[in-house]
Amino acid sequence: MTRRFVLLAGVLIALNAALWFAAPGLAIRKAIVSELFGPRMVRAEVIEKGGADWRLDRGVIVSVDSAQVTLREADGRRQQIPLSSTTDVIRFGRHLPPSALGLRWRVLVTWPAVGPAQSVDVEKVPVRHTQGLGSP
Repeated sequence: MTRRFVLLAGVLIALNAALWFAAPGLAIRKAIVSELFGPRMVRAEVIEKGGADWRLDRGVIVSVDSAQVTLREADGRRQQIPLSSTTDVIRFGRHLPPSALGLRWRVLVTWPAVGPAQSVDVEKVPVRHTQGLGSP
């Protein structure tokens, strides 16, 4: 055996051991994040170390125009969220303009506490609204 082979084998064994012990810890964190931010989440506020304040709101669109969208959330609260031309609307991986949003769409909106929505992730569109939008 050459010195290079022994060194490579040692590195691979160390890497394998590190991944073996790290995986369960990562799985627990992913489970917690999925539980907190999964489909049962109604709204959340996230504050980053730098002071950025983000909001996440999930609900059904009850009103929408070029300037704002109003959601009815699962607990009955109505939340008005400003929109802009830079708001990214995503449906099944496709990017749509904010003007494509429609009533009764179920969405998850990510937006800063001050300013317009950064993204609107479309989770469900009523059957009659799916024509012309392209299905997955």
